[in-house]
Amino acid sequence: MAISETPVRPGVTTFTFEPGHTAVEFKARHMMVSWVRGHIKNVRGSLKFDPDRPAEARTEAEMDVADLWTGVKERDDHLKSADFFDAARFPKIFFKSTSVECVGADQYRVHGDLTLRGVTRSVTLEVRYLGQWETPWWEGGVNRGPRIRAGFEATARIDRKDFGVNWNDSLDRGGLVVSDAIDLTIDVEAIQQV
Repeated sequence: MAISETPVRPGVTTFTFEPGHTAVEFKARHMMVSWVRGHIKNVRGSLKFDPDRPAEARTEAEMDVADLWTGVKERDDHLKSADFFDAARFPKIFFKSTSVECVGADQYRVHGDLTLRGVTRSVTLEVRYLGQWETPWWEGGVNRGPRIRAGFEATARIDRKDFGVNWNDSLDRGGLVVSDAIDLTIDVEAIQQV
C-alpha cells in the first residue's frame, strides 16, 4: 500500500511512542570550550492528542539511564555513576505533562514534571508538531499498514543541579568542567493505537 499523499487529522487519539524512532539528545558545555552530546534512545511513552484541540493533550514518557550513549564508554560509565545519573539507584527518568499552551500554529509549550535521580521538578518543553501521516506498518516482513504516525520535536533547558547532579571540577578564571545548564532535544515518532 502506498504512503498517503496528505496528512491525516483523526481527532482525539491515543498514540504510543515508537522506541526505535524516539530519543532524547542532551548537550552540555565541556571545559568551557566545546559541547558534549549524548543520547538516550528507546524512549517509551504515550500521548493523547487532537491537533484541533492541542491544549487538551497529555503525555507520559520514561527512559532507561542504561540506554545513555555519548560514544565514549568511559564517559558513559561516569555519567551512569553516582556522580551524575546514579543509574544503580535511579535507573529510570520520567516525564508527565501537566498542561499545554498553544503558542503558534503547530507550536506548543508543554509544562510537566521531570523526575531524574528521584527528584521531581517542573520543566517546560517547547514543542513543534510535525504532522500525522498514514504509513506502512511492517511485521514479519509483511506490510500490515497503513498505520497513522505523528511526529513531534521538543527542546528544553534544565539546570542539572536542580536534580542533585552536582559533580564538577573547577578551571582557572572561574570556569567549570561541565556546565550546569543542559540543553535537551526530543524527537518523538508516535503510532496511533488501533
